[in-house]
Amino acid sequence: MRLDKILAHLGYGSRKDVKKIIRAGHVLVNGETLRDDDAHVDPDIDEIIVGDDTLEYTEKVYWLMNKPQDVVSATVDPRYPTVIDLLPSTAGHGLFPIGRLDIDTEGLLVVSNDGALAHRLLSPKKHVDKEYEVDLAKDWDPRYEMELSNGILIQDPEYQCKPASVIVIEPKKIRITISEGKYHQVKRMMVACDNEVVHLRRIRMGGLNLDPQLHPGEFRPLTSLELEQLQKTHG
Repeated sequence: MRLDKILAHLGYGSRKDVKKIIRAGHVLVNGETLRDDDAHVDPDIDEIIVGDDTLEYTEKVYWLMNKPQDVVSATVDPRYPTVIDLLPSTAGHGLFPIGRLDIDTEGLLVVSNDGALAHRLLSPKKHVDKEYEVDLAKDWDPRYEMELSNGILIQDPEYQCKPASVIVIEPKKIRITISEGKYHQVKRMMVACDNEVVHLRRIRMGGLNLDPQLHPGEFRPLTSLELEQLQKTHG
């Protein structure tokens, strides 16, 4: 892997900045000064020192998954298989799900080892949009759309939701977009709308959409464009 790319990933500046650091002789690789910013090194084998810092580098990886039912959004669980169990051992080090879906909820989930990205997407201050496809027990009642758009009151515990929007697909199927992630939020919102969730699937998070080619339990790496869209996501 290129030395300048590693330093840029670790936050030492832009590619232009880290090239200056390397050319100025501030980087040691295996005890020797390396001034070639195009040099390829192996961060798992080579000792890399920048100034007084010895680098510990883990390559960031990003997986797009269609989470199936009966799998938990966790790294380990004593009772159920986890989303990490679905990935091969070669998928990357230190992986975790960015956010969570209930055990009976399917759909879009990003699995990564990028803590900074996770913080940006999950911070309560960001209010990143999340869109769900909802199968309902009864026909959708459009009278509740105004309540949802104003912020509906849900129970157990009582909470005033932030505004949400609804698109009706079929009498018993809607798409709802929310900007929060409270416990069982969509299910509790549907109860407040005198209805009940039969099946729930997340289809979008910020600028990232669920790949329709992915069946439940399947996954693939994010494309560079998808990663860029996700990184630009702001609430």
